[in-house]
Order: sequence, then structure tokens, then C-alpha cells
Amino acid sequence: METIIFDTFEQDAQKLETSIYISIELSRLSWLVGVFCPALGNKIHVHSVSSGNGEELLSLIGRYRAKAAGKCLSGPRVFSCFEAGYDGFWIHRLLCANEVENHVLDGASLPVDRRAKHIKTDRIDARRLVNALFRYVQGDSESCRVVRPPTPEEEDAKRLHRERKRLVQERTAHLSRIKALLMAQGIRALRITDATWPKRLNNMRTGDGRPLPERLKVEIIREWHRLKIVAAQITEIEKERSEQIKVTQEGGSEVASKIGLLTKLRGIGPEFATVLMREVFYRRFENQRQVASYMGLTPAPYSSGDSHTDQGLDKSGNARARCAAVQMAWMWLRHQPQSELSQWYMRRVGEMQGRIRRIMIIGLARKLVIALWRFVHSGVVPTGAVIQA
Repeated sequence: METIIFDTFEQDAQKLETSIYISIELSRLSWLVGVFCPALGNKIHVHSVSSGNGEELLSLIGRYRAKAAGKCLSGPRVFSCFEAGYDGFWIHRLLCANEVENHVLDGASLPVDRRAKHIKTDRIDARRLVNALFRYVQGDSESCRVVRPPTPEEEDAKRLHRERKRLVQERTAHLSRIKALLMAQGIRALRITDATWPKRLNNMRTGDGRPLPERLKVEIIREWHRLKIVAAQITEIEKERSEQIKVTQEGGSEVASKIGLLTKLRGIGPEFATVLMREVFYRRFENQRQVASYMGLTPAPYSSGDSHTDQGLDKSGNARARCAAVQMAWMWLRHQPQSELSQWYMRRVGEMQGRIRRIMIIGLARKLVIALWRFVHSGVVPTGAVIQA
């Protein structure tokens, strides 16, 4: 048995030595491809490829495959990597479809030089990525962190709530602009979203009793028209989202069914449920620590020698889901005051106001997300929570 294990280890080591390790340093102008194959020498070769040209990249990989084919009995394994960023995940899907074992790396997890002046070029970064990939394949899980790319269906399902959030921010910007223009003339405007509001502009007077200037009225009207367009698009998105939630009968998707299940909890609206399911709960987590870590709701202590500092939240997870979790925690306190989580919060906060409440709400958000994860995947209802009929 020991001989068999030893022979298997030798075969695996030989496969790794004859493998090809490729890094892709992405940019808008060109891609730098770093290639390292131990069977062909100890040098990392760097090649330039046209930006966005997948065929040229696959052709370069094919040439190195042909060179390394004579060094091993079977075809060489090809490992590749690039940093997650502007180009998304289409390159990952292209490489995987052509028998390349690709890994998408978190750029913030790569080690950097800590000297006073950090030297950075694309060629240095390409070699650095190759070294990180080589160590990761060899079994060093601390060399870098690998991102889990979503499937095309999962990625497309996130478009709805992300677009809504962007439109809500745009709506707020239009409202703030109109109010600021009127405030500069000494007018406090209310109910700007009223359909008859533009007609009242002619009757408005500035703080010193003058009518509104003509060019100012034209600018406000244009801003108001853009506001109405954005509001109509938000309504359209919310209608589409509501229709998706209602599809919980036979034939409906599992994610849509769980979104409908979350909305049965008082205080959890369709927007919170959609963000949690599309951004977080569609993934597989082994335990509650992984859930909190992905949300970025874990502490980040700094302890070295006599120095002990609490750096606050880690904030390395999904920012959209983390923001929604904190907002959801405030709503949970209002609509689920008798639940065990709300009682836990009130016992620690009591009558205190201000900063301590904002600090403790983070702890409540972490506990709430974990409780909802158990509710979705195991059916365990949060203790004391009220479920709507």
C-alpha cells in the first residue's frame, strides 16, 4: 500500500512539473501573458496579446501545449489565472471551455512589496501572478484567494436588483438637484413628485419677492422630466420583480421560491429578500462563519506584541449585501420587537443612544443574516419571529 501511495505521489508531482502555468495581466490596451513551464526551463516568458482577443490567447496557449507535449506521456495540464475586475468572467468561461483550468484571483489578496517605494509594472505583475498561481496549485492556499465565478444564469439574475439600486440613486440625485436650485432662490419645495408640480413654478416667488428666472425654470423642468423617466423605470423593475416572486408554484425556480419564503417574515420586503437570495444565499456555505465572512461582517483585530487594536469590520465581502443587511436589521427591530434577536439587541443597548446603537446594529445584522440562512436552507424559523399568513 505504501508503494502504491508513493508511486501515485510521484506521478502527481511529475504532472505538476510538466504542467503549464499562465497568468493574464488585463488592461484596456493590451494583455500581458506570463507563461511558466518547468519542463521547458525555469524562466517566465511574457507575451503581449491584443486586448479582448480570445483567439490570439488560445493560439498562444496551443503553441506552449505543443512544446510541452513531448515532455510528458499524456497531454500537459494548463493552469491559468487573472485578477477579477473590469473584464468580468467571460475570459474564465472561454478558457474553461478549451480545457484550461482557470482561477480568478482576488487582487487584494496577492502579496506586495513593503519597501518604501513599491515598484509596479505590468510585466512584474504578470510574473507575480504566475508565482502565486504556481504556489496555489502546489497546495499553498495562503498564496492568494480564489474568487468563485458565477454561472451566466446567476450573473444575469443579479441585473434586476442592481439596476434598481442604481436608478434609486439617480432618482435621489435629480430630487436633490431640483431642491438645491430652488433653495438657492429662497424656496423650500415640497412634493416635487406631484404630477401638477411644474405648473406651480409660475406662481413661485424667490425669497426677495421676484418670479423665478426663465432659464432656471427651463432647467428645473428638464430635470423634472428626467426624474419622471427614472421613476417610471423603477416602477417597471419593481413590477417585474413582483411577478418573479409570485412564481412559486410548480415550474418556478428554487431561488424564486425562497425569495417568496423570506418575504413571509414580517420586516423582510421583496427588495431585501431578492438581494439576499441573488447575492448571498444562492452560494453554498458550510457553516455560519463562512456566511458572515462573505458578507464582510466579521471583526478585524490587530494583535502584535503589546499592541491590541480593534479595526472594526473586515468589509472584504459583498458590499451590496452588507449594506442591505444593516438596513434590514433596523427594520427587524421595528417589525419583530418580540423576537429573540431584537431582545438580544435591547438587552445590550437599553436606553443608550448614539454611537453604541450603530455599533450594536452590526452585531444584530450578522446574527440576523445567519438566522435567515438557516431559515432558507433548513427551515429553522428565527426564535420568536412572526410569519405572515
